[in-house]
Amino acid sequence: MLRYLITSSLAALALSACSQPANTPATDEPSEAAPAETQASSAYPAHQPSDAAITEADFAYRIAALADDRFEGRGPASEHGEQAATWIAEEMDAVGLEPAGEDGWFQPVPLIESTLDESASSLDITVDGEAMGLQTNVDVVFWSQNPEEQVSLDASELVFVGYGVVAPEYGWNDYEGVDVTGKTVVILINDPGFADPDAGWFNGSAMTYYGRWTYKYEEAARQGAEGAIIVHQTAPAAYPWGTVQSSWTGPQFTLASSAGQERADVQAWITENKAVELFDALDLDFAELSQAAVSPDFTPVDMGRASMSASLTNSLRTLTSSNVAGQVTGSERPDEYVLFMAHWDHIGVRLNFSGDDQIYNGAIDNATGVTAMLELAEAYAKSDTPPERSVIFVAVTAEEQGLLGSEYYAQNPLIALDQTVGGFNFDGILPIGRTEDIVVIGYGASELEDLLRAEAEADGMYLSPDPNPEAGYFYRSDHVTLARRGVPMLYADSGSVAEEGGAEYGAQIEAAYRLQAYHKPADEFDPNWDMGGFVQSTELVYRVSRRLTDSEDWPNWYEDNEFRAIRDAMMDE
Repeated sequence: MLRYLITSSLAALALSACSQPANTPATDEPSEAAPAETQASSAYPAHQPSDAAITEADFAYRIAALADDRFEGRGPASEHGEQAATWIAEEMDAVGLEPAGEDGWFQPVPLIESTLDESASSLDITVDGEAMGLQTNVDVVFWSQNPEEQVSLDASELVFVGYGVVAPEYGWNDYEGVDVTGKTVVILINDPGFADPDAGWFNGSAMTYYGRWTYKYEEAARQGAEGAIIVHQTAPAAYPWGTVQSSWTGPQFTLASSAGQERADVQAWITENKAVELFDALDLDFAELSQAAVSPDFTPVDMGRASMSASLTNSLRTLTSSNVAGQVTGSERPDEYVLFMAHWDHIGVRLNFSGDDQIYNGAIDNATGVTAMLELAEAYAKSDTPPERSVIFVAVTAEEQGLLGSEYYAQNPLIALDQTVGGFNFDGILPIGRTEDIVVIGYGASELEDLLRAEAEADGMYLSPDPNPEAGYFYRSDHVTLARRGVPMLYADSGSVAEEGGAEYGAQIEAAYRLQAYHKPADEFDPNWDMGGFVQSTELVYRVSRRLTDSEDWPNWYEDNEFRAIRDAMMDE
């Protein structure tokens, strides 16, 4: 119990918002973004590898390095962010990997950066000719993914479309009977299953892709809307308004290869309080209509007395970031690959609304995941027995901007997808310490779980479903871009039931991180973290992956999984 109390106190201190970072302060001003092809030295010493062992010391060094202020929050396509990518390449080289990119260690990822000039931009909603007076970044956050310097909407009529979902497999169409062409849609976050998990809609409390903000904007564009506003609510979004402020302000990126993709001209989030105020002004009951939206019989509501006007001035730049890739060639079946993936980027340097620290270091998100991947790379490269199949390790960029680096990889795979046996993703491993279980995000998805279960049980551990399925983590990390193309992927990088402290302690750490540090400057490295769980789960994944690399098996998605048919068709070609 004493250890539990001490570690709990340390975690609370580490995860609380702080005005100054714990690591070495940067001396330079935030830098202009630089093309990745310059690949300047990382200016940070590479770790001195020893042997194949996965250790707490390795974790401590690499997490601290990636979360150091000198990398300025690892913003993609920024000078210091790309130095972090170079440091990862140097680590891959140091542990003994072979380069696996298109350009040595690197796979260039062309991006378009759009930065809103807030002083010259505005968005407001008018009801019966009277403006609500929405305050930018206080009441509403807005941007445009269309690569244009000037974007404007004039008195665009509002339509409430419930959850904004078109899902034929669920018999669901929130846009049925309404033409929203040239209008602005108002949308609820998450999906109907969250609001009424016992009704049998969608996947119950577990969020589906239809609940993700990315889907909401995509579907609005497909329906012809020129504007899309998502109403923020903390529980169904699984993060507070502060996360919206930090994530959707500052530079926003899109893949240059998708520049011609149809999008709504203006995308926005609005606070729940302001949404309620809007509905009240129209003599509409927000709570009542939200409840009505939890039915396939929901009918969109014309908010014709209300309209949105917006004027956006953007500065645009075409930039290049990098995925970083290294491999170990298999001894028996070198053309068959097992993939390991983690995103190296974070939010960079931007305005912090709650303190003076402007660097979003991303220690947990995702220096932990990259470190786990590098530890596995070192274990494979230094193993006395090389894997029979090849293994490839890819640190992807721009995850925080909508999984862009992994999406680019999926569109332009370094290894053909039908030669990729399966993959493992690592993202945001929490410092809970050793656990009794291993959590599978998207539990019940693929036969990779059978391998994981066998190795976990051999260690006296057990598999747990995601304790927060409503947060939709399966659709919020890089593995999903490969999954949507059929490649079996496993996202299981930590447990939730601490050996000392149990499930209550694990939940405490998770809640503290999600509410106090996620996408905030407080996501800093703390040398007092209990890193035993990092080692435990990474060693487990190593044993699971060796079962895959040293066999001739091709695990698939389970029969009823949404991605099974895609994989079957791929492998039958």
